Order: sequence, then structure tokens, then C-alpha cells
Amino acid sequence: MKLLFYAAKTYDMKSFDPELADFPEVEIDYIEHELDPKSAVLAKGYDAVCAFVSADVGEETLKVLKNAGVKAVLMRCAGFNNVDTDAAKRLGIMVKRVPAYSPEAVAELAMGLALAVNRRLYKAYNKVRENDYSLKNLRGVNMRGKTAGIVGTGKIGAYMCEQCRGFGMKVIAYDMYQNEALKEYVTYVSLDELIATSDLISLHCPLTDDTYHMINIESIKKMKDDVILINTSRGALISTNDLIEGIRLNKFLGVGLDVYEEETGNVYEDRSDEIMQHSVTSRLLSFPNVMITSHQGFYTKEALAAIAQTTLQNLKDAMAGVSTGNDV
Repeated sequence: MKLLFYAAKTYDMKSFDPELADFPEVEIDYIEHELDPKSAVLAKGYDAVCAFVSADVGEETLKVLKNAGVKAVLMRCAGFNNVDTDAAKRLGIMVKRVPAYSPEAVAELAMGLALAVNRRLYKAYNKVRENDYSLKNLRGVNMRGKTAGIVGTGKIGAYMCEQCRGFGMKVIAYDMYQNEALKEYVTYVSLDELIATSDLISLHCPLTDDTYHMINIESIKKMKDDVILINTSRGALISTNDLIEGIRLNKFLGVGLDVYEEETGNVYEDRSDEIMQHSVTSRLLSFPNVMITSHQGFYTKEALAAIAQTTLQNLKDAMAGVSTGNDV
């Protein structure tokens, strides 16, 4: 089984290569190119390709892959909003993903962002490095006793609920499919009630037509003043321009983003020597109460190993024509 691994980074090779001992029938070739309609032709002669959240797996790409003889697309991530699933089905290309690699990894980063923007840890770090030990603009709030609103209570959201409970917070949640195991200490409410009553709002839901721009200027205006907003899920859950307007209205104590709408082309790339023309991300970074990270929620040793194991098993299942819960 031959697998072409797109947009490969050093850490990908270090996490996938050790797992090949359990999959001796698999041969992987790593390339730096991102998967898109132009690079898809490189997959000729391969059984499957492996792609990530920044890939273009639209209909045009899938047609090229089909012509190249590719039978499966393996997403080494949970999200698949960048995949034209209807086109894949029409073309007979199986698409599999990694729905749950390490929910703790993402949820722990979400809580880390919440703490960092609350207590301005990023500002404090830089101030002290410049021998400025004043406390100006570093005041936060106690998390204990506050209300945490968790949008989406799958495995990641559920662990976020658990962490918030550990901080002594009241935990409320919204999900179309309620998690019965959480109801001992989580109260499910409507999305409107969650938005209006939470001191911390953390997003852990997939990007769909219904959730696209679920955080917009109307919902932002309903939020409490000095709310903390965290997004480690999908960038387009939040309308960036509306978020900027909300920040200018002084609605937020802090905003922590591991994902954002403009990340394609930026994520996992070093652009430190470039001048960002017309960048919405640069506008966000100009605000003192905003912290943005590099879509690194998945980036732990344990998560990378789980992603590799599941992806290689997905390849084996796809080549055998086996459908599993990882099918898209």
C-alpha cells in the first residue's frame, strides 16, 4: 500500500515512521507540497494520499486524484470542512479522518488560552523581559465562581467541561446532541442563554452551514461585558470582522484563538520576514487583549502518536473496503 503524504513536516515524519513497524505493508513518501489541484497529479501510482486541514480537497483536486488512480483520501485531523464529500462519493474515493486523537490536548490548550488572556500572561512575560515589573494592564478575574459556557460537548468539549468544573466554575453547555454523562454537573441551555450568561465561552463544535459565523456582531452584543472568548475548533465559527468590531466595543476581557478565518496560507509557515498586506490577523494582533496561537491544539506527543496510528489503520481499512466510524 503506497501512501503519498502531503504538506509533511519534520514532526509528521517523526510521529508516523515509528508506527510503520505495526504496518509493514505500508510505504510512505513525504512531500512538502500542499494538496491542491496542481499538486494532486503527483499522486499517480499511489493508493492513497494523506492531507491536513489546510489542504484543498475540492472537486477539482478529487478529479485529478481519481485520474491518478487514488482510492482514498486520509485526513490526519478531525475536521473535514475542506473536503468536497459529495464529489468524493460521486468519484468513488473513500475519505477517512481521525475523529478523536487526543481530546485532552485540544481542551488543555483551550484552558491555557483562557488563563493566558485572563491574566495577560503573554504581556507579563514580555514586560519582565524588558525589566518592566509594573502591574499596569495585567489585572484579571478569578475563574472560580464564574460561569463557563461550552459550545459543543463531544470528547473535546466534555474534557473542557471537566477542567472548568475543576476550577470551581458553574458549567453550562449547548449542543444539539446532549452528552448524558455530563449532566451530573453540566446544565444544558439554549445557545442564546449560553451567550448571554457566560463569563467564559469556549467553542468546541464542527463547522457546518448552521455553525458558520455563529459568533457574529448580533451574538457578541448579547454577551456579558468582560467575557472571555476561546476558539480552538474552526476559525469560521467566528466572523472575524464582527469580532474586531466587538473588541472595539470593549465587550471582551480577552480573546484566545488557536484557529481563525485567515489561517490558510499562514498556518505552520514562517512568515516573520514578510509584510502582511491587508491582513485581518494583523489587525487582531494589534489588540492588547487578543492572543493567537498557531493551530497547535493537536500538537502533543500523545496526540501525534494517536493521529499516526489511526491514519495508518484508516489506510488499511480503506484498501480493504472496510467502512468504520472514521468514514466521512
